[in-house]
Amino acid sequence: MSNVTDFVRGDTRAQGSPRNDLGHLSDEALLALVSRGDDAALGQLYDRYGRIAYGLALRIVRDRALAEDAVQEGFLAVWRSAGTFRAEHGKPSTWILTLVHRRAVDLVRREERRRADPIDEVAQHDPAGSEATDEEAWLRAQRQVVQEALRKLPPDQREAIELAYYGGFTQSELAERLGQPLGTIKSRMFAGLRRLRELLAEAGLEVDAP
Repeated sequence: MSNVTDFVRGDTRAQGSPRNDLGHLSDEALLALVSRGDDAALGQLYDRYGRIAYGLALRIVRDRALAEDAVQEGFLAVWRSAGTFRAEHGKPSTWILTLVHRRAVDLVRREERRRADPIDEVAQHDPAGSEATDEEAWLRAQRQVVQEALRKLPPDQREAIELAYYGGFTQSELAERLGQPLGTIKSRMFAGLRRLRELLAEAGLEVDAP
C-alpha cells in the first residue's frame, strides 16, 4: 500500500514507468488487476487518465496543490474500491474521473469550512467582501446546477463533454483516446451539448450556444 501511496503522490516517471506488458490491456482488465493488488496496473491507469484527472481537479479546486491532492486521493480510492467497479454501469474512465471529482469537491468543501469563520467576520465589516462572498456562493450554485445536468446525460455523451471541457482534449484527441470514429465523437458532443442546454434552461440557467 505504501508503494501505491508513493506512486500517486509523486511523479509517475520519477517512480518508474508501469510495466509495458500491461499497455495492451483494456481499462476493465486493468481494474480487475488493481482489485487483486497489482500496483503496476494502477500505474497504467494513471498513465492513461492522470492528466485528465488533474485537469478536472484543477478546474474544481482552482489550486495546483489541492488538485494534486484530489488526484492522489482519487487514485487511492481506485486502488481501494476497484473490486466494486461494474462495467455495465459505465466506462472505467468515467468511474475513475468520478472518484477524482468527488475528492476535489470534498477538498473544496473542506477549504470552505476552514475559511468560513474568517470570511464571515470580514464580511460583517466589509460590504465589498460580503458582495464577493455572495458572488462566490452564486457561482458555486451555478456549478452545482451544471453538474446535476451533466449527470442526467447518457454516459457516452457525458464522458465526451467532461473529457473535452475538464481535460482540454480536442475532438480528434478524444476519438483517439476513446477508440471511436471522429464522427461518433462529434455526434456525441453535439447531442450532449444540445441536451445540456435544454436541461440548464429547465433549471433556469440560460447559456450561450457553444
